[in-house]
Amino acid sequence: MPRVHRITMENACYHIITRGNQKQSVFLECSDYDKYLSIVGKCKKKYKFKLYCFCLMPNHVHLIIDVGNPLMLSKIMKVLNLSYTRYFNFKYKKVGHLWQDRFKSNIIEKDAYLLKCIDYIEANPIRASIVSHIDEYAWNSYSQRKMDNKEIVDELFSF
Repeated sequence: MPRVHRITMENACYHIITRGNQKQSVFLECSDYDKYLSIVGKCKKKYKFKLYCFCLMPNHVHLIIDVGNPLMLSKIMKVLNLSYTRYFNFKYKKVGHLWQDRFKSNIIEKDAYLLKCIDYIEANPIRASIVSHIDEYAWNSYSQRKMDNKEIVDELFSF
């Protein structure tokens, strides 16, 4: 049975979720989180997309991005996920898939709902009982976004 085509839309943001295969951890050390963000930064420069927020959880990733051209969404995520998988598999002497299925993408219109999604994503570590306050978690965009005192920051995430 063929996969359902991904729904894309001009001038929209996407809430991207990609999960570790069988819900396994994809970040085992702090340096893994750093490497993932470094790859995001390289992809961001190469493909010129906007990053509005992120949250890297031990076994999955949330991103809100604006790709401009919706046809680039799959290309960007392919490069990002494949690059990190190569790093992870080499570092930990693994083979095979790191990510479960293909990434999920939900369209977010650029309105008040976008701000609610950002708050939801950045609060993920609290809901998972990893931290008790959002600014205690190092691997989301909350502290950087609030330091700049802006609701939505793009160029802040120029890693």
